[in-house]
Amino acid sequence: MKTWFITGISRGLGKALAEAALARGDTVIGTVREGRPDIATGSGVLYVETLDLTDSKAIAPVVGEAFAKTGRVDVVVNNAGYGLLGALEEASDAEFERLFAVNVFAPFAVVRAALPELRRQGSGHIINITSIAGRAPTGSSGLYAATKSALEGMTQSLSQEIAPLGLKATSVAPGAFRTDFLSDHSIRRSQGAGNYAESVGKSVAHLDAMAGSQIGDPGRAAAAILAVVDAAQPPLHLLLGTDALRRAREKLDAVIEEIDRWEDLTRSTDFAARG
Repeated sequence: MKTWFITGISRGLGKALAEAALARGDTVIGTVREGRPDIATGSGVLYVETLDLTDSKAIAPVVGEAFAKTGRVDVVVNNAGYGLLGALEEASDAEFERLFAVNVFAPFAVVRAALPELRRQGSGHIINITSIAGRAPTGSSGLYAATKSALEGMTQSLSQEIAPLGLKATSVAPGAFRTDFLSDHSIRRSQGAGNYAESVGKSVAHLDAMAGSQIGDPGRAAAAILAVVDAAQPPLHLLLGTDALRRAREKLDAVIEEIDRWEDLTRSTDFAARG
């Protein structure tokens, strides 16, 4: 039996993950921005904490209370977040700042607050939910992709820092899952797209048409995350969904081709060998 701390359990993948853990008898401390989520507890134990992730000073006390309430936390999941669609040029400062506050600074604050307790335990697994957009960005989601890329980089470095302490970290990059992520609950839109109709406009239209018919099953995604947490040697990077797999492979192929094409210029910048 494991104890989980999960941000954002009111809907989507966070809710599916909380219910999957509870169904097998685990304990979940989950955060919501407001209200009480409708979650099936199964044979597990659920604690709900109210937390506004834009309130940076509130994060550490809630994380500390989670450890105090249960004595230990085995898995810390930074799940809460939202998307922003639109052209980079047309995003406001307020949109930019709030997006990074929720998607980057809040997960960092959760990790920083949890690490002293995880080090004391000598075990623990940090799961950061990123996105395929953070590994293979497309037009119309530049700032969202930037937040998820930041979380990817933070997780990779973190894993190396904490490995000698017996701790683990995994970044989980989902593709499109059939949640309400594309609804107004989880996504914002920058105003205007007239100058970018051929790029941003078409990309947003494609996403709008996908809403409600995404290929990914959130219940199966939750089961996959449980399998990762239970694994003796979990992955550092995990893709979820065949669409994420396709986009990641296309991106890697393109990067390798470009590296090879410009290799001579890359090598030309070293100091000349002394002979």
